[in-house]
Amino acid sequence: MKIKLIYPAWPKLPQQTEFHLPPHGPVNFSASIPADVEVEFIDENVEKLHFTTDCDLICISIMLTSQAPRGWEIADQYRKLGKKVIFGGIATMLHPEETKLHADSVFLGEAETRFPQVLEDFKNNQLKPVYDYMNDFPPIESIVKARREILNYEHYTYRGIKMVDLIHASRGCRFNCFPCCTGYLGGKIFRPRVIDQVVEEMASIDNDKFFIVDNSLAQDKKWEIELFKAIAPLKKRWCCHPIEDDDEVLKYAQEAGAWYVYQAIFDTSDYIRNRVKRYHDHGIGVEGTIILGTDDQDEDYIKRLVDFLLEINLDLAEFTILTPFPHSPIYFDLKKQNRILHSNWLEYNAGNVVFQPKNMPPEQLQNMYQYAWDEFYRDEPQRVKMAKLFKMLKN
Repeated sequence: MKIKLIYPAWPKLPQQTEFHLPPHGPVNFSASIPADVEVEFIDENVEKLHFTTDCDLICISIMLTSQAPRGWEIADQYRKLGKKVIFGGIATMLHPEETKLHADSVFLGEAETRFPQVLEDFKNNQLKPVYDYMNDFPPIESIVKARREILNYEHYTYRGIKMVDLIHASRGCRFNCFPCCTGYLGGKIFRPRVIDQVVEEMASIDNDKFFIVDNSLAQDKKWEIELFKAIAPLKKRWCCHPIEDDDEVLKYAQEAGAWYVYQAIFDTSDYIRNRVKRYHDHGIGVEGTIILGTDDQDEDYIKRLVDFLLEINLDLAEFTILTPFPHSPIYFDLKKQNRILHSNWLEYNAGNVVFQPKNMPPEQLQNMYQYAWDEFYRDEPQRVKMAKLFKMLKN
């Protein structure tokens, strides 16, 4: 049996330096496919998709809302060619009803231990329209090493440098941040993987750089320290989302090879200033993630915020526009207030204003988004700051 697994293209943000990371969802999903099933993987972001029919089943993995429309187009064309199509991934879970219109089947939830039955149903011509495992999580021990052999790593380099491999050490998140869908997708209970399995997977990957993609590592101090102690002997470097602001945790993170963190910057407080300084004091870089358009912001506030980011010496900044992704807390708030402007999902890429801001017209927020990118990188382009961050790997 042969599966064609497709990861559709999506429109990139013009302000960002374009590079491509090995996608996380498809390689983890592929690990749930029996080993005797052939998998042909196409990442349309880095290679051309040819609509050949030399396979038994088409699987489409969509992560981003803005990726969904292209996924639906691909599915429609394959179904016209007589192929069965099944969808999975984060955006499938966020947009199940629309996705059903373009699919023979949709898979909702985590695939471990479940997908072999889907394939049996397909073989017996009994494929179900929906496989719904939302909030019915498989045992955490069933998460095995991702099937990275489906990747062509030649596609995942930037200026000759091999990009980071992606890995996760936990699922779920006990925080319920207003712009995030993780609580809906992975549950609001922190579910750490078996640390020995995480270490074994990291050690097996031919790469000395990782992105630990967990929503936040700062969910359980004891587990966090145990994880850092366990990966330290690998002598690899890694980036992640926030680490707990604790001297002991930061010490072990530094010893374990922490390279840089994605840290949400939500105001101009001394707390943020000190947070960034403490990372730097431990030799850890900081890429600030800054959401523009919250109800406490106006044009003057955004200008002061950008000045503050330059003052605290962020290594990188990534600006996004507040986007009400379905099933996020902010989606329900803005929908209730009738402030969502449209559902053109292609524009839900965190670079377009798709809601009515409180303190400015949508066009002004769009202009301030461009201002933030231009002003922060005015004296030192993003590619230069990225190069400096990569130089930290040698320290």
